[in-house]
Amino acid sequence: MLLCIDVGNTETKLGFFGVPASGLGLEMVGEWRVTTVRRRTSDEFGVLFAALFNEAGIALGAVRAIAMSSVVPQVDRDLRDGCKRYFKCEPLVLSAKTQTVMEVRTERPAELGADMLAAAIGARAKYGAPAIVIGYGTATTFSAISGDGAFLGTAIAPGIQIAIDALVARAAKLPQVAFEAPASPIGRETVEALQSGLVYGFVGQTEGMIARFKEVLGPQTRVVATGGLADVVAEHTAEIDAVEPWLTLEGLKLFWEASVASASPTLR
Repeated sequence: MLLCIDVGNTETKLGFFGVPASGLGLEMVGEWRVTTVRRRTSDEFGVLFAALFNEAGIALGAVRAIAMSSVVPQVDRDLRDGCKRYFKCEPLVLSAKTQTVMEVRTERPAELGADMLAAAIGARAKYGAPAIVIGYGTATTFSAISGDGAFLGTAIAPGIQIAIDALVARAAKLPQVAFEAPASPIGRETVEALQSGLVYGFVGQTEGMIARFKEVLGPQTRVVATGGLADVVAEHTAEIDAVEPWLTLEGLKLFWEASVASASPTLR
């Protein structure tokens, strides 16, 4: 039925939504996470699509519509061409400037990343407003949704993996480490010391930013985290209410439904 694609700087997430047995709405029945490759051709996208769908036992012909968000312009043309050639569908592309699902109250809406907007749409639908959406991706982003459901703005910090890579690159004797909490916050050897500083440092950043956002949004604001490392941070703080790894895809589904479902009854 509906394929949603979110192209991020590091990873691309894909989710296939089918019609459940009840016949009501759409639910995700297949999801994938792959490395974003900036020089992948339309045919290479086709090979990728075929492999992923074959492994999941889903026919390419099951895709009737596609919703897409991207923060990597170099990928967009070949990805759209691949979708049109292998799925026979023209993707509906989410843009903060042109969409009407969520009001964007930033100074320059065109600058807002489509992934952050998609995640905000998904979070508002599932958890209400006001809300804070934290994305642990290439960058760590904190997005604010107002009490009346508008996107107010965001704060952007270096991502977890970027911080790890930069620290190791600049300090010759420091090793790469897994992003996981050590037995004690006081490290007694190098790996433990690095893990403590990284994990609890990002936990502290998260808690500090949530506190400042709640000063504006109110104390009852819900906090939703997404991204590959969200669960590690959430495990060590009570300030995150929910972890939703596929939040951007859920937001893209809602964007598609609001944009075309009512106008195209044959695609329901």
